[in-house]
Amino acid sequence: MIDPWSSAIVNYEKLIEEFGIKPFHDLLGDLEDPHILMRRGIVFGHRDYGRIVKAIREKTNFAVVTGMMPSGKMHIGHKMIVDQLIWYQEKGAEIYIPIADMESYSARGIDFPEAKNIAIEEYITNYIALGLDPDDKNLHIYLTSENKIVTDLAYKLAKRVNMNEMKAIYGFSGSTNIAHIYAPMIQVADILHPQLEECGGPKPTVVPVGPDQDPHIRLTRDIAERFQSQFKFITPSSTYHRFITGLTGGKMSSSKPKTAIFLSDSPDVALKKLKSAKTGGRESLAEQKKMGGVPEDCVIYEMLLYHLLPSDSQLKEIHQQCREGSIMCGECKAHAAERMKDFFKDLKKKREKAKNKARTILDDELNTGCIS
Repeated sequence: MIDPWSSAIVNYEKLIEEFGIKPFHDLLGDLEDPHILMRRGIVFGHRDYGRIVKAIREKTNFAVVTGMMPSGKMHIGHKMIVDQLIWYQEKGAEIYIPIADMESYSARGIDFPEAKNIAIEEYITNYIALGLDPDDKNLHIYLTSENKIVTDLAYKLAKRVNMNEMKAIYGFSGSTNIAHIYAPMIQVADILHPQLEECGGPKPTVVPVGPDQDPHIRLTRDIAERFQSQFKFITPSSTYHRFITGLTGGKMSSSKPKTAIFLSDSPDVALKKLKSAKTGGRESLAEQKKMGGVPEDCVIYEMLLYHLLPSDSQLKEIHQQCREGSIMCGECKAHAAERMKDFFKDLKKKREKAKNKARTILDDELNTGCIS
């Protein structure tokens, strides 16, 4: 059972075998300039992404949907989604970012005003600071609780979903509150509503997610098929990215502060956290020189891989040096720390500039979910 609301580690290979996700590397040659996360295997799987490749190549209309659940601080692992959105924005995609305040209310007990404030101060501010263009006419950010198009569609779609199906997909028990059980239907409507006539009609749509969100994707794809004759939905595509490892090992999680570097951390705090992170080094210097390190088990190497080192050749060199024991963990940490400090200094300035825009973006009439 994959639970979208837990922090459990997911077995990527098992996910591919059991749920029919296809390896993403098979499509790399079809993309003229794949995103760095695609090239490096961090985006590891997909469902029907060929439709999106075709739309990009032919410069035809397509949509990207990725939500945010405003329940806590945004950490550096979340940056992966924003980086992909920026790439899709450059490709001319219509981008929909639903703020799942109904889900955070039902699953986390966060009331709506608080959820809105978290979304603005944490998520939208960081999205803008990280480089997403808030003035792009094809960008739509909205609160699900205030989007009547989405809530009306969710109610209609729920007609053809039963409790047995929800239990099978999500493992809901008899003690689960009804609002929480209904929340996935809102997400289904978030993903499908860009294809409604008032939002421009059917179009290829991709949802970039972590593998823990695959239950939502499977449900959405099934429902899209059931309503194909009525709404002419094109079954949505999806991509799957690996989780970044937490500072102590395991998955990085906002609900476990010791595992995470938050985007609102000061440069000094981010630096201190990075220096305390788990490495892939051996127990002694002598063993490191003799046997080499294990970069695949190193949080520092992952930070370079995911976020801090854009040069593939430099990354390959560090990987090789670690493997052969010619670079020590201290050297690698110092290198990553310098890059991390520069990144957070720059981000802090950009966050300050982004705050005013973030506080007004939900009032923009064009960001209600789609343009009729």
